[in-house]
Amino acid sequence: MNKTKSKPLMGTVKYREGEDFWKIVNESLTVFFKDALRISLKDPGQALYFLQTAKNQRKAAGLRAKAEKDGIRVPPIMVFSVTDRCNLNCKGCYNKALRQISSDEMSEEKIRGILTEARDMGISFVVLLGGEPLVRREIISITAGFPEIIFLVITNGTLLNDDILAQLKGQRNFVPVISLEGWENDTDDRRGKGVYEKLQKVIARVKKAHLFWSVSVTVTRSNFTTVTDIAFINFLYKLGCKLFFFVEYTPVDEGTEDWVITEKQRDELLKIRDKLRRDYNALFVALPGDEDEIGGCLSAGRGFIHVNARGDVEPCPFAPYSDANLMKMSLKDALKSDFLKAIREKRQNFHEPSGGCSLWAEREWVKSILVKD
Repeated sequence: MNKTKSKPLMGTVKYREGEDFWKIVNESLTVFFKDALRISLKDPGQALYFLQTAKNQRKAAGLRAKAEKDGIRVPPIMVFSVTDRCNLNCKGCYNKALRQISSDEMSEEKIRGILTEARDMGISFVVLLGGEPLVRREIISITAGFPEIIFLVITNGTLLNDDILAQLKGQRNFVPVISLEGWENDTDDRRGKGVYEKLQKVIARVKKAHLFWSVSVTVTRSNFTTVTDIAFINFLYKLGCKLFFFVEYTPVDEGTEDWVITEKQRDELLKIRDKLRRDYNALFVALPGDEDEIGGCLSAGRGFIHVNARGDVEPCPFAPYSDANLMKMSLKDALKSDFLKAIREKRQNFHEPSGGCSLWAEREWVKSILVKD
């Protein structure tokens, strides 16, 4: 294990009742990029990019503050599902359970327009989802056009071929976040036979291309011990992974309720995350644990919004309800949504979720707000 000598900052920003929530969100993003800069010092090009990104974040925070004075709540993060299509058929997939594949996904031109408006309003962090976002090959050129925005691209990894990696050369704002479920048995059981073996070859190519890359692990009751084990973390760390996401499973797919981690495991996950932050020169994020520490669920524009493949502006990927569509209105007008505002103002209705997402746990309440509005 390669321990870091410099102390990580992540985890030092915590929300306390009565504090300015916006200030806490901005501080937590600043801390994230300071730690990203710290862990990248051996790669001058990547370190320089994160230094510039930190400056961009400050500029974006100023734009968001200006919009707030005009009565518009602009979150720093946009979660953007650019397609519902996928080349795999994974068990327990929330997108497959919640949405049907549609032929009316937004055009490349429309996506560029939305990102332009988002950038100009102060959204500086975009999480690209699907389906599988890389089934839309134009995503590579789209993200290249927005160097001020950092893109976390949540991908099953199987489409990261040599051609795509060649296109990504020098594009440091594109961070592939490869989904794994653990070792071969767990990954193949959920994602399909042979996927794990293919991903080992993909990761080797990503490492050779000197990309800053990440891994996203859906933590379930059954794989908890495996994915939090030092052997698994060491394996990925030595392959060059510098950003780890541990995401608690949300039981959207009927019959998967027993996949949800136990309360004991949830508490243990945060302790493990904190120890990993101390022991490794890498970034570790646990969701929803990290959200809880800075003030709770960030959905509905409180910290992020979700845009689906048809342009509906939703509170969260797990809450497929909307009163605003970007094919019919601007992002600026969509952010004025009464529905989103009502969710933000009635957060006291949220209860501790039995799975990873509090909005999914309170989906009947969320739907009732939309009906009222």
